[in-house]
Amino acid sequence: MYAVIALGGKQYRVRPGEKLSVDRLPHAEGDTFTPPVLMASDGDKTRLGDDLKGVTVSARVVQHTLGKKIHVMTYRPKKDSKRKIGHRSRLSLIEIERIKV
Repeated sequence: MYAVIALGGKQYRVRPGEKLSVDRLPHAEGDTFTPPVLMASDGDKTRLGDDLKGVTVSARVVQHTLGKKIHVMTYRPKKDSKRKIGHRSRLSLIEIERIKV
């Protein structure tokens, strides 16, 4: 069984017990929430659109983390101009607890 959910403008294919990193969520660590479900399948039957009325996905925020640091170097030759910047993405680690059909 799997489902496709929408979080932060992106779509994720999830299964029960799966953990994934997504963009930072407004929920606190340990909170349970239900993301919008776009599609669900239990092997035989695929549900889309109006068939999704009884389908819910329960997810729990495990922790808030920072992604790997990305370094960006800007350089203009013959202008004595260079700049080093970087950032770390703010992420949330979530665990899919169950998919209820």
